[in-house]
Amino acid sequence: MTAPVFVVDSLGPADLTAGEYVLDGPEGRHAVSVKRLRAGEDVVLTDGRGHWAEGVVKAAEGKDRLVVMDLETVQEEPPEQPRITVVQALPKGDRGELAVETMTEVGVDAIVPWAASRCITQWKGERGLKALGKWRATAREAGKQSRRVRFPDVADAATSKQVAALVAAADFAAVLHESGDEPLAAAELPAAGDIVLVVGPEGGVSPEELALFAEAGARPYRLGRSVLRTSTAGTAATAALLTRTGRWS
Repeated sequence: MTAPVFVVDSLGPADLTAGEYVLDGPEGRHAVSVKRLRAGEDVVLTDGRGHWAEGVVKAAEGKDRLVVMDLETVQEEPPEQPRITVVQALPKGDRGELAVETMTEVGVDAIVPWAASRCITQWKGERGLKALGKWRATAREAGKQSRRVRFPDVADAATSKQVAALVAAADFAAVLHESGDEPLAAAELPAAGDIVLVVGPEGGVSPEELALFAEAGARPYRLGRSVLRTSTAGTAATAALLTRTGRWS
């Protein structure tokens, strides 16, 4: 899929009129004024939840209105297996958005912001809601850029106990930590089900959190000899797993 992707609220038979769709608002403005699409060019419309349709630009009207035609078949991309969730401790500054962007590009299915005990950044009140909104907007934009039609879910911020519950329900769970005796690249993975990767903050995962997650069923694993930043570890770990699960074959 190489045509540019644009996001719509819903994509079903009721949303199409004679196989056409009018893309307006911010997405229409991006298509017309930024991408400068013109009649005859291919586009893909998606709701970001797996539904998508290929179409052809019929006309660009004004600065923010794109008419797309030949949208006769709405397809659905099934969820990937195994499903990969990354629990991402809250990094400093804008590194959280960088982590979300690159994890989305490589193919993470869900991202859980984690308020770890050693996180410098804390999401509270309006500031927390604004930060969460930025993560979700980043996942949406990165999903479009990487031509995905099923964007990753970005959950509400989780406590360590909530992360432990997520770990307990997984088919495979790993904490990325330098104390791991086994490399993640050698771990035995399920062919289907849920994989959960836990990425700690700049200060590392505390001993209490390691014990909590171990009790829930997560072992510590290392990626390699070097220690990665919290904003890159999840992306690197996901890439390592995708090459072994068949999702990148």
